[in-house]
Amino acid sequence: MKSTSPTVSSTRRSRMPTAAREKLAMELKRKYDSGASIRALAQETGYSYGFIHRLLVESGVRLRGRSPMGLDRKRLES
Repeated sequence: MKSTSPTVSSTRRSRMPTAAREKLAMELKRKYDSGASIRALAQETGYSYGFIHRLLVESGVRLRGRSPMGLDRKRLES
């Protein structure tokens, strides 16, 4: 009889140790607070958008709202 359990992709990462997760979270928090987007952080680190979002929220980061590209920059320049 065939097994019906789902297979795990060979690209799936193992659980990150707590110390490494906390270190990554603090680095991401620093970069996000300096203006980096969640998408940019995901691309830079190779982690998913959802994982980066979760780490930032767990770190107590107040996430920025969604805005059209460049709107915040224009507001800061005026």
